[in-house]
Amino acid sequence: MTTQRKPDVKSEGPKLVPFFKATCVYFVLWLPTSSPSWFSALIKCLPIFCLWVFLLAHGFSFLGAHSSARKILAGLIFSALGDAFLIWQEQGYFVHGLLMFAITHILYSSAFGMKPINVCAGLVITAVSSLSYMLLYPYLSGPFTYLVAVYIALIGFMGWRAIAGLQLANDLWTWTKLSACLGAMLFMVSDLTIAVNKFCFPVPHSRAIIMATYYAAQMLIALSAVECQDVEVARKRT
Repeated sequence: MTTQRKPDVKSEGPKLVPFFKATCVYFVLWLPTSSPSWFSALIKCLPIFCLWVFLLAHGFSFLGAHSSARKILAGLIFSALGDAFLIWQEQGYFVHGLLMFAITHILYSSAFGMKPINVCAGLVITAVSSLSYMLLYPYLSGPFTYLVAVYIALIGFMGWRAIAGLQLANDLWTWTKLSACLGAMLFMVSDLTIAVNKFCFPVPHSRAIIMATYYAAQMLIALSAVECQDVEVARKRT
């Protein structure tokens, strides 16, 4: 029996340097959202582009052999499209961005897989998602009443699948599974902040909170892809 080499978090760090630099550029420039442009879209999407490069740096053979990594890469591509649409959300492209991120969550859920089930985690996420929708519901109208419900269900499902894979109680967790779990939770925080700020009331420092948690979430989820080989082998054994 051959032993598979597990990824080392220290070895992945240098590959993330472009992402950290691009994120710093975004926060340093802090371009006004009141004047959307292709340049501001580029600056906002640049950290996500760097995460594409991070995954591609592991080689096309790696991506070709492991569907989980391909799905996370595809999710990052749709995320960049969603980011671009949200630059022009005041011009009527908010729903387009919502759709792109809905597809992202479907892809991430598929990448995380359906084993183990972890019913307890599912119930907790269901409760959190339900409470979030109850908070938003009085402020929603028209198509957003059901669009937001569907979106919350999708991101909640994604969060459940990420948390379910951690298995802390059975000591089967790895740093990449922990990355997926933390990334999913930060993504939920980011999107809930967007929803509250857009539909309910202004959230202080909302843009900083949204983008900091969003970029961290995407980085952590991208990191989780580097161990997908070990995860897929484990799934076949169960």
